[in-house]
Amino acid sequence: MMRFSSLGSGSSGNATLVEAGDAARPTRLLVDCGFSLRELGRRLGARGVEPGQIDAVFITHEHGDHVGCALTLARRHGVRLCMSAGTWAALGQDDAPASLHLMACGDMLDIGALQLKPFAVPHDASEPLQLRVHDGHHHLGVLTDLGEAGDEVAQALAGCDALLLEANHDRELLQSGPYPWFLKRRISGRLGHLENSLAAALLQRLHHDGLRHVVAAHLSRQNNRPDLAAQAFATALGTCAQDIVVADPAQGCGWLDLH
Repeated sequence: MMRFSSLGSGSSGNATLVEAGDAARPTRLLVDCGFSLRELGRRLGARGVEPGQIDAVFITHEHGDHVGCALTLARRHGVRLCMSAGTWAALGQDDAPASLHLMACGDMLDIGALQLKPFAVPHDASEPLQLRVHDGHHHLGVLTDLGEAGDEVAQALAGCDALLLEANHDRELLQSGPYPWFLKRRISGRLGHLENSLAAALLQRLHHDGLRHVVAAHLSRQNNRPDLAAQAFATALGTCAQDIVVADPAQGCGWLDLH
């Protein structure tokens, strides 16, 4: 069985916990780690996990709401740290932890019961990657922080049994909101963040009978609302908004099982 839980998703911090394998000693992966070590420990603890029980952290890109305490976690607990060479260079660190593993689009890496396969996305970062995770039976796709989702992104996530997808903003709320024009252009541009209707269009392409769970993630507090994101996803899937899980910035979401 594989299961996953968002620990929180938004500009204040992002992390997704994935577990698979032997129930007595499952493989545990964090996709991003955008919190302080103390806060990460609190959020993990709410799910019955300690920081030292994490086997690996995959960092999608160098922005602070995704990196957080990753380096401290790697050095203190020996956790394997995975990211692109561009992300590592952008962090500006002289002393690489022994557990650092650099990956590129299309690479595959086995960590315990999980196989990681990163893919490239357009975002204003140095070699950003997102991730497909496989436990030998089921596939989870994690996709946040991108301005557009073209054919290559859709192909990278085709056939996933569960998806955590960015629904960052509502176009009208962003345009009518208080942000300065340059920031609105950055958020809505090709290297920015995915808005509800574009995320829903991607979800419609990825929908298939075996899709078990869909989580709307990385919602902007200022430029989106959970009900708008849920309704956009529900319309794409032909279901009710109540069937869509929305990851809360502060609480994330509970465990979602794939078995």
